[in-house]
Amino acid sequence: MELRDENSSFPVEDHQLIYQGKVFDFVTDSVRLHADEEAVQRDYLAHPGAVAIAAVRPVSGADSSSREISDWEILLVRQYRHPVRALLWEVPAGLLDHQGEDRLEAAKRELWEEANLEAKTWQVLVDFFTSPGGSSEHLRVFLAREVSAARGQRFEASEEERDMVTAWFTLKQARDALLAGKIHNPSAMAAILSVIESLRQGWQGLREVSAPFAPDPLEIES
Repeated sequence: MELRDENSSFPVEDHQLIYQGKVFDFVTDSVRLHADEEAVQRDYLAHPGAVAIAAVRPVSGADSSSREISDWEILLVRQYRHPVRALLWEVPAGLLDHQGEDRLEAAKRELWEEANLEAKTWQVLVDFFTSPGGSSEHLRVFLAREVSAARGQRFEASEEERDMVTAWFTLKQARDALLAGKIHNPSAMAAILSVIESLRQGWQGLREVSAPFAPDPLEIES
């Protein structure tokens, strides 16, 4: 048996929009899982999807060919997250503006908006569903290297992003903080751990930015 997730869909006998929000909707489905049982109700968030960026660079004076995690640093941002009432250290990230938006272009936009940075080299680190038991949100984490200050006008931040703090930490610092229970954002966790493993492999085996997200996230009707 191959170790691989795959698309599958059971018959949906009824689909209802319970609440339409600014970012995502709350819906409920009646799903027939077994022919000899009643349909079950499944409530979840219908989400457009998101991207995150692991921007990395060698520390000052380090050899760019080094595979030591103390020789590389990752950009983290600290943002207020109201649902959990906390300031969280995260990697730059943001929503897809619409269903089907090009993920790489969205990632470039978010790196500029949140950190005023651009990168020459982009690859796919990892794809995941953030909370598949209760949300359709799908998230792709990109690796961004050869990072530099963005050219042109800086993005005018507002709301939570207005007070966002950005800082570079070595991969060792980030890993140690994660394992000590000091970092809680899932995209940051996925980014930090996958970057470390990819670095140890010399950045070999990473997918190109055009690689499909599989299983392909379904577009959920409101």
